[in-house]
Amino acid sequence: MKRLAVHCLALVATALPLASCTNADHADRSPIATSEILLTSEQGDKLARLENVPFEPGRATGTVITVYPDSARQTILGIGTSFTESSAHVLAHLEPDQRREVMHRIYGESGANFSLTRTHIASCDFTVNGKYSYAAEPDDPDLTAFSIAPDTVGFDPERYPGIKAPGYDLLPMIQEALSINSDLRIIASAWTAPPWMKDTGEWYIPGSPENDWQGSAGSLKPEYTSTYADYLVRYLDAYEDAGVDIWGLTPVNEPHGNGGNWESMDFSPESQSEFINTHLGPRLAASRHADTRLLIFDQNRDGLEHWADVIFSDPQTAPYVFGAAVHWYASTFKVFEDILDRVHHRYPGFDIVHTEGCIDNLGNAASGGIADPDGYQESGWFANDDFWWNPNATDWAYSAEWAGPGVVDHPVYTPVHRYARNVIVSLDHWVSGWVDWNIVLDRHGGPNHVGNFCGAPIMIDTATQEVYFTPVFHVLAQFSRTIRPGDRAVRTERVLDGLDADALHACATIDDERMLSVQLLNTTKQPIPFELQIGERRAAITIPANSVQTVRVKLSS
Repeated sequence: MKRLAVHCLALVATALPLASCTNADHADRSPIATSEILLTSEQGDKLARLENVPFEPGRATGTVITVYPDSARQTILGIGTSFTESSAHVLAHLEPDQRREVMHRIYGESGANFSLTRTHIASCDFTVNGKYSYAAEPDDPDLTAFSIAPDTVGFDPERYPGIKAPGYDLLPMIQEALSINSDLRIIASAWTAPPWMKDTGEWYIPGSPENDWQGSAGSLKPEYTSTYADYLVRYLDAYEDAGVDIWGLTPVNEPHGNGGNWESMDFSPESQSEFINTHLGPRLAASRHADTRLLIFDQNRDGLEHWADVIFSDPQTAPYVFGAAVHWYASTFKVFEDILDRVHHRYPGFDIVHTEGCIDNLGNAASGGIADPDGYQESGWFANDDFWWNPNATDWAYSAEWAGPGVVDHPVYTPVHRYARNVIVSLDHWVSGWVDWNIVLDRHGGPNHVGNFCGAPIMIDTATQEVYFTPVFHVLAQFSRTIRPGDRAVRTERVLDGLDADALHACATIDDERMLSVQLLNTTKQPIPFELQIGERRAAITIPANSVQTVRVKLSS
């Protein structure tokens, strides 16, 4: 595997005095002491350090990003990615030393240093064969046969040629990550209850009517609602006994269903509220997991508002709830910041956490999109940074030829832009944590037992053991290394001076040592000169074409 250097974030020691200002909401009161600029770009930069830029007295003009360091907002939980059985299966194709090196690149302090993560409870689409639970015996309300053994059995080399570590699996992957970074926060989500607990008796029902996203997944039988709460708590017990503390929990992934495409289970806001206040909430409170953060919803942002209104306003349910989990699949470019703002302002005591996003259905042929790399060796996504920096991806093969509803929200798009835009705009609008989906997949975007192949920050050719760190990995690493748990988001303003509204995006966070990190995305093919205003000082900066830039400024305490 080619080793790629990870750039250090050492600071430049440059004294930059700043005049004080009396309005705390409009200016920082202390001098700017040091700064640095990091860049990841289409031109090949990967967390590259650029020449430091001085701040000077005055008010910025033209295109301006203004940051208000003393106007603090939400506390950041972290930036990160997810553990899946599919990721573990791909990593099991590497020799242990090579796998360990990759894992250090992901979770190590000198690597991406991801801090917030997610995993699935029993099977999901990103499992090798799917359709497994921890309660395989039907009609077992006492869960006497409960076991997390499916997460530890590994992969038989006779069945899966090329496997180098037969005992490696989902739980060993998580344990290895914790051995590198013991402070990881892990959110766990179940895709479904065991089928015998559901009114359909099925994992999912393929071929559901078009646009009928609910009804095919099945709901809990009334007599097993309490059993399902016990099932989730037993999972927390078993993982804790294996040395894995689960930080957060969602009752189910995507409660609106997925059209019968893979494991799923329906909840309405009302039924999930009743499930929490009658069963899961009291079970958690009475268990050794009383501190586990319970997150509702766990589906697309455009549906968040109604769920928040039902559950956050319920005096019986709300005390058990930490916040809401959201995904990005309703659009390839919208962040739905208007919904995030309204939910936060109505319910400021609850966090909003992005728990899943990926380059969806990688490989579906569509106008302007790119299909499987075996068919398009020169234009595919594997070991090809150009794919990730340009408009090549499509969700579910949406394209200009489609005449159905929703196409306007799913044009062909640039993968890096989708990631960076979503992270930056989310943090600027009250989202406290951001988690990617599978951290590692094979060169085709799998394995996935229902053929839902997707992009991942790291993609590995399991035949050759070539490891490809995509541009998305470097962008997420840049965010993770400069936005840390406990930092506070701070208010920003943009004046784009005639630029398109999507040309330049910005957000900012500040840590306890008053290190201010300003994150910027230039979606255009031209460099954009702008001025960064902090208090009564400004700096003239240029963000190169098609790039993600981080400007770090040390403010004196």
